[in-house]
Amino acid sequence: MTTSIDLNTLVHEIGPDFAARAAESDANDAFVAENYETLKTRKVFSALVPADLGGGGAKHSEMCAFVRHLAGYCPSTALALSMHQHLTAAAVFNYLNDRPGWKVLEKVAGGDLVLVSTGANDWLGSNGEVERVEGGFKISAKKPFATGSPAGSVLVTSAPYEDPAEGWQVLHFPVPLNAEGVSFAGDWKAMGMRGTGSQTVILDGVLVPEEAVALRRPRGAYHPAWNVILTVAMPLIMSAYLGVAEAAAEIALGQAARRADDSGTAYLVGEMNNELATCRMAVESMVAITNDWNFEPAVETANDILTRKTIAAKAAIATVEKAMEITGGAGFFRGLGLERLLRDVHGARYHPLPEKAQQSFSGRLAMGLDPIADAKPMEPKASKMAKAIAA
Repeated sequence: MTTSIDLNTLVHEIGPDFAARAAESDANDAFVAENYETLKTRKVFSALVPADLGGGGAKHSEMCAFVRHLAGYCPSTALALSMHQHLTAAAVFNYLNDRPGWKVLEKVAGGDLVLVSTGANDWLGSNGEVERVEGGFKISAKKPFATGSPAGSVLVTSAPYEDPAEGWQVLHFPVPLNAEGVSFAGDWKAMGMRGTGSQTVILDGVLVPEEAVALRRPRGAYHPAWNVILTVAMPLIMSAYLGVAEAAAEIALGQAARRADDSGTAYLVGEMNNELATCRMAVESMVAITNDWNFEPAVETANDILTRKTIAAKAAIATVEKAMEITGGAGFFRGLGLERLLRDVHGARYHPLPEKAQQSFSGRLAMGLDPIADAKPMEPKASKMAKAIAA
């Protein structure tokens, strides 16, 4: 497969303009719309799609590197892009392995569609209300953390459904973001990553045709589909946070040069470098495990990825915090850009799985148990969604 897009060169061509807008986007809680337009124009959203389907034919590892370097210019753009790309990457794996679920790639290549995910927030149980209707389902739900939704084309999401014969399931399906019943809460007022547009998407009786349901799985139980999704997604997402850590370290080193005669400065820089090296090793190991889609989609593979995600997240946060310590009072001023990176990097905590959940997952697996405690289909809590929407 020949790559028709040079991501390594492109990121440094477009990056400086993105960097020039990053502080303003952060200050105004504004989505990085102009950056997204550039990414569309330069065919980045279709870059991972195989060339024989009309895409750029880029490798997974190349996109991870692109996201990592892009984060050095604008973390919000890099993180938002990683969300689209992880959905695309999962579809590429399915295409390469003769699995269903890859048809979306032709649409991404044909129209450079932007995919929006809610999978991490929904995890095993999902949320919402599903009504069976002729020819399909009506979905009502609130889906937070819909990163990139201001410029998105299709929401890739899920909802719980009590099948009369099979009991509680989770249905996975796409929803065009211009469909009737879709609206946006405009509630992304966050500590960091403010330009990602990760607002809540509201589905109010949205019709999903039966043929649009891509997957049905037992509610509350770990499903093999996550072995693919987690393995391709987390290296892309954590590449963004590695890029943030590297940008912070670069600022700190510039400031440290002014205090080179301070006996404690070298020690602090050494501490920071160790944390950054840990983050790099963890993320690069994740990329190597994914191996440009040449991996075994097993729970052990997903576990290896999740373990490294926790290590990478902790090290990225520690790197930026140490950069703040090295810089001293200057880092407290917005103009240097370091405090924004500190706020941005803390987003690493909230991607799947959070540290304690990952440790439980990995620990149970090591003991020969199901990775999810009490893994069984579960009845959802009574929802107030319909009343809230009606009100």
